[in-house]
Amino acid sequence: MLDFPLQLQSLEDIWTLCDRGWSPQCKIAVTAAIVNIIYSIWFYRNQARFHSKVTHWRLVINGKISNVALSGNNTSKTSNSSVRDLLILKKFNIKIHAPKAPVIKEVIWQPPIANWVKCNTDGASNTTSSSCGGIFRNSDAIFLCCFAENIGGGTAYHAEISGVLRAIEIANQRNWMNLWIETDSALVVMALKNVTLIPSNLRNRWNNCRLMLNDMNFIVSHIYREGNHCADRLAALGLTIPNLTIW
Repeated sequence: MLDFPLQLQSLEDIWTLCDRGWSPQCKIAVTAAIVNIIYSIWFYRNQARFHSKVTHWRLVINGKISNVALSGNNTSKTSNSSVRDLLILKKFNIKIHAPKAPVIKEVIWQPPIANWVKCNTDGASNTTSSSCGGIFRNSDAIFLCCFAENIGGGTAYHAEISGVLRAIEIANQRNWMNLWIETDSALVVMALKNVTLIPSNLRNRWNNCRLMLNDMNFIVSHIYREGNHCADRLAALGLTIPNLTIW
């Protein structure tokens, strides 16, 4: 079936067959074949030894091909254009799962409506520190201010939440009463609508920000990372500075 000579001196040699650069769907088929062959040797050997039941080898092989076909046809993995892989899948009666064509989605930053201020925020972290950053622009897409802040230790999620809280605090200080927060983290968007997702060490700060938001018009939305470059660069810059910096 695989159309190349097999040198199988140990169990490890058998499993190396799974690492020959197969397509994902073909790798599922090869793995299923190995598992079924090992099981068949054990099962039919015991049938012969303990129950004196001898099964014709061709019947066993046909059963294994059917089992491999079941695995290969039911997986969500896809194949590629390799002739070798396509021939193997065909021998096992497996329907080839072609990869889906990539979806092209245009991502463009959009300014807020009149009299609103939009702040794009982001967070960053490395093994020693984490930071956040954000940029404020008005309805004419004119730059108002931006910030970067090193917040010490913590995860990227902690940094992203901190960036949103800092943006709310800055907007409140500058009397920007119509605030639109935009972030590339869908989890942060969910957290701002569900307080249980806010890290416990940021709850008090979040409660203070909620009091500020009572006097503001506030919305939060998600944007793909390709539309959040400025905030991403500011968050990365925050890793290199000692504390909060506002420009």
